Amino acid sequence: MTLLSDQADDIRALVGSADPGAVWAVGGPDGVQAQSDGAAAAGDALFDVGGLAAVLAVWPVVGALADEGTLGLHTPLAAYGDVAATGAPGTATVHHLLTRADGAAALARLAEHLSGSPLAELAATRVWHPLGMTRTHYADGVLHAPLADLVRFLSHLLAPPETGVGITRAWTAQSLRIRTGELTPPRGLLWHPAPHGAWSHHAPTPAGPALWISPRHHRWALLLPTTPHPHLRTAFRDRAFPPTGPR
Repeated sequence: MTLLSDQADDIRALVGSADPGAVWAVGGPDGVQAQSDGAAAAGDALFDVGGLAAVLAVWPVVGALADEGTLGLHTPLAAYGDVAATGAPGTATVHHLLTRADGAAALARLAEHLSGSPLAELAATRVWHPLGMTRTHYADGVLHAPLADLVRFLSHLLAPPETGVGITRAWTAQSLRIRTGELTPPRGLLWHPAPHGAWSHHAPTPAGPALWISPRHHRWALLLPTTPHPHLRTAFRDRAFPPTGPR
């Protein structure tokens, strides 16, 4: 659903008072519906999105390998040969790692082990370039992306194909549901449930980037802060995904 003008104004006022330099955007399957004034000025600027590497690189690559049958979510890692380099026990499974806050690094190593290619190459050839995210890349070990590429990524998640290019609908559906049973905190597959029907992934620090998506409401949001603020991320989320949902 389209973000209403008063909702956009409310978000603009909130972020402007808390972190005037922050870049934000809210949109749907067709792209941006509202964004910060600084978003247009950012143009082709590249942002440090290392805090989002787990969902921008690891998560879609693992999904591609799962879709093609190269790995199984519930297969013990020991079945894939020498996995000592992953740092995870051989009895662990991909599902275990996908539902752990610290599982992304081991998953990246497993993907490289199974494919024989670096994660950066896997993500670029299997995900970023097919989605048109041609400027997203690793530099000196840190993931960078322009705002336009983040918009392409999130818009695709709201309208993924059944199969084929990018991230499939089946993988997204599997990931955006509780996969930890009664355990707390509840988790999906490298995504975390948030209030009002949204799912989130964000850097561990308050000044780090954050993404939200809600297939139910056909809406996504992103926030790229410039300074730490203890409450901005939560307040931004609540305005982008209000309790009543899109009207």
